[in-house]
Amino acid sequence: MKQEQTLFLVEIAVFSALAYLLDLFSGFLFSRIWPQGGSVSIAMVPVFLMAFRWGIKGGAITGLLLGLLQFILGFSQIFHPVQGIIDYLIAFTVLGFAGLFAKQVQVNIKNGDKKKWIGWIIAGTFVGSALRFIAHFFSGWVFFGVWAPEGQPAWLYSLIYNGTYMLPSMILSAIMIILVISSAPSRMVRSKQ
Repeated sequence: MKQEQTLFLVEIAVFSALAYLLDLFSGFLFSRIWPQGGSVSIAMVPVFLMAFRWGIKGGAITGLLLGLLQFILGFSQIFHPVQGIIDYLIAFTVLGFAGLFAKQVQVNIKNGDKKKWIGWIIAGTFVGSALRFIAHFFSGWVFFGVWAPEGQPAWLYSLIYNGTYMLPSMILSAIMIILVISSAPSRMVRSKQ
């Protein structure tokens, strides 16, 4: 039991750091496209992998640490404390809800049913990404509506702005997760559950 707890903590630390580095890299590439923050990124991949391996708890803690790293290391776009909490702490923590499908992913990997585990990966990636999108959408509507073009409602501006990077990020993340797990599916399954 203690060995599993240690493994859990080590994986959270490693995957949080990896997610942060992936996000930092994409931030440098796309900072001019989305000036108020956001980018097409595969930073969600490590968070989703933790969610599918350890469940909601593993994914949520990894996402929370990713948001905290962005917050603490100063690469975040914070214009109001509540906006910072929503866009960084809440938005990345809710990615962990992909872990709702962890059991289904692992059972189907054990059974060798690739189509089913891929379907559950896509479903989990969609749920986590949708929840993150909702957090960013709400924040954009309330705190970033001032940047909306004249005559455009703030909610529509937020929908378009956040949708332009969240949809590609979700699709790219799902593809990357499927490729990673396909290369070594047995590594995804924990020995004790």
